[in-house]
Amino acid sequence: MTETFILVPGRTSRQGVGISEGKFKNTYVSETSALQVNADDMRRLGLADGDHVRVTSEFGSIDIAVIAAKGDELPPGLLFIAYGDFSSRLMGGDTHGSGMPTSKGIDVELTPLTDG
Repeated sequence: MTETFILVPGRTSRQGVGISEGKFKNTYVSETSALQVNADDMRRLGLADGDHVRVTSEFGSIDIAVIAAKGDELPPGLLFIAYGDFSSRLMGGDTHGSGMPTSKGIDVELTPLTDG
């Protein structure tokens, strides 16, 4: 079951701690390689923490593990991912003269992946 969501990449405090340790250390890698999904959206899609999904934008596609967003941090229909390798694959390269590609409000398709 594929559904459309809006992806909002950003930075997290845990990512900041991880970058001071190094981008190849577990703290940074784990923070930038998980997709946060609203808990109600996860239940509706039959997803649990650690399940994998495919996220596709007009610029690329990633397969990534999901985790439930805490409390009401993320409203239904929105996805969050920390800036990093995975998020970069979903963004275009046009910076519109700002030096940073557009990275907020990216329309994406989310498809749960199953073993088999």
